[in-house]
Amino acid sequence: MRWETGEGLLGLDDPAEWDAAFERGEDHLGTAVIGLAFHCPLEEASPRIVKVMGFPDGLQRTNAFVAAGHAARLNGRLTPELFAALRAEGLGGVAEHPIRDTLTFVPYRDLPPWFKRLRAYVTVRNKLEYWWLRSVDAIEDGRRILRGRGHR
Repeated sequence: MRWETGEGLLGLDDPAEWDAAFERGEDHLGTAVIGLAFHCPLEEASPRIVKVMGFPDGLQRTNAFVAAGHAARLNGRLTPELFAALRAEGLGGVAEHPIRDTLTFVPYRDLPPWFKRLRAYVTVRNKLEYWWLRSVDAIEDGRRILRGRGHR
């Protein structure tokens, strides 16, 4: 592992090595938590992912949210701490894709109540957006057809 460049950190599979790097103040801890999400049990990776979510560095924070999305995809579940961190960040920012990954890959019955409500909201919003875009496309097609007739 090359902590100074971030090289090889996606292969990190030892939480103790991450902890030692954290104590040393190493860079690229966000990249390393993605590796932990890939290679470690969720319960071991989760507290480290949550810790990086609180970092001020935007890239490292983003990587922590990416790790949460991977954890949801790979495990089909999240820890209460990860659910809480995603809820605190909310839709519209760095948590957008990890929240959507969670809603996609974690079974509905395993979601906390807030995520269940969010799933209903996102489903309705997506359907309304779909219908809106379909109607806009139909109007545009109609205009194109009418313009084509007017030029003959």
